[in-house]
Amino acid sequence: MPQSGATRYPIMLVPGMLGFVRLLLYPYWFGIVRALRRGGAKVFAVQVSPLNATEVRGEQLLLIIQRIRHETGAQKVNLIGHSQGALTARYAAAKRPEWVASVTSVAGPNHGSELADYLQRRYPHNSMGGRVLHVVLYLLGVLMGALETGWRGPILPIDVHGSHASLTCAGVAQFNQRYPQGIPLTWGGQGEPVVNGVRYYSWSGVLQDPRASGGGNRLDGSHRSCKLFARTFVREAGQCDGMVGRYSSHLGQVIGDDYPMDHLDIVNQSLGLVGKGVEPVRLFTEHAARLTAAGL
Repeated sequence: MPQSGATRYPIMLVPGMLGFVRLLLYPYWFGIVRALRRGGAKVFAVQVSPLNATEVRGEQLLLIIQRIRHETGAQKVNLIGHSQGALTARYAAAKRPEWVASVTSVAGPNHGSELADYLQRRYPHNSMGGRVLHVVLYLLGVLMGALETGWRGPILPIDVHGSHASLTCAGVAQFNQRYPQGIPLTWGGQGEPVVNGVRYYSWSGVLQDPRASGGGNRLDGSHRSCKLFARTFVREAGQCDGMVGRYSSHLGQVIGDDYPMDHLDIVNQSLGLVGKGVEPVRLFTEHAARLTAAGL
């Protein structure tokens, strides 16, 4: 009997800023890859530059897509991107739609991040604070590259300023002018679900839901960081996951935008410590079934 999550095309998981496949023994997509494979899908967690402009990451992703298509014999792939990984996936689909069956944005800053705007104002790149932040992020990116054990390939370039600029509201607005596929025409609306033969989906969370602060998140330091970052939001104050606003995340068919999860909960971080009763892994397995039902 065929499995409900056995998608027609392979699933590629694309990480966000400072993303990875596996640091030593610790995976980025905690429990997600295993669950998707158990459902019958072919799954590839991939790596692009952890800190770089979206277009640079997108070109790297296109090379990986080309290789996976060759290795598997698949005509297309399903791209699921978290955070900046969503923008990276969008770029690849816009450039080579014939290679991509679907793009799914998971907490993607599809209209930019107010946190990135705050850091740009508070720590301009030519200020002392900005230079310190740049060095810290650069060294962190180098360290993560040294600890990466889940991906084999050449050393990936790092561009801290390019990465940051790609995530500001102004930077993403410019990106959207060049690659508008799936972007809603009205704020808070839904975008075209199919563009150039590619299906677009999105989901995201809000950490202000009381359920997000219970359960394992009581022990999760990343959740406290997201709550701190949420204070920088103005337009979507009270409606964000700590790094991306609820409506800023919209792309194509919006599956949900108010799940009780912060920006890292939504990929089952850290160590699966999430709010009580919250099931981020289930969102991915349900989506694999959705893709399968759509013939993707």
